[in-house]
Amino acid sequence: MKVKLLEISVVALVIVSASLVSAAMHGGEHGRPWEGWMGSGEWGRGSKYQRMYDPAHVETIHGTITAIERIVPMEGMSGGIHLLVKTDGGTLPVHLGPVWYIERLDIKLAKGDKVEVRGSRVTMAGKPTIVASEVKRGDTVLMLRDENGVPVWSGWRGSK
Repeated sequence: MKVKLLEISVVALVIVSASLVSAAMHGGEHGRPWEGWMGSGEWGRGSKYQRMYDPAHVETIHGTITAIERIVPMEGMSGGIHLLVKTDGGTLPVHLGPVWYIERLDIKLAKGDKVEVRGSRVTMAGKPTIVASEVKRGDTVLMLRDENGVPVWSGWRGSK
């Protein structure tokens, strides 16, 4: 009797586990398997925000970081990190990437750092903004996107 009860419990546990895994992989009733997973929040490859990056309009700016802030670049996105960089031509916002990725990096930027930023100039909320592909501070380079603008975190598998 005890053996049969144990077998039934194990079978039930396997069925419930398989159902939960299947629901997660197939997005449950929403059909979006990535929802709630790292890399979501509309920061992924092919999102409206990522399509704004134009490899044909990449430039390099030099300046000093005056602030580091959390932002939500577009409605429906999860939080991101941007810099305010003071250049000879004024202060520009520089979008780096999602909070969950940027805050886990070994390189830490700080207010007052002199940086060289390479990225695509876009217009966000009516203002010029740089979506960064690379940030250099001294000999340290923070790579954020490849030459086509594909974010490095789109294939990132870091742990929480």
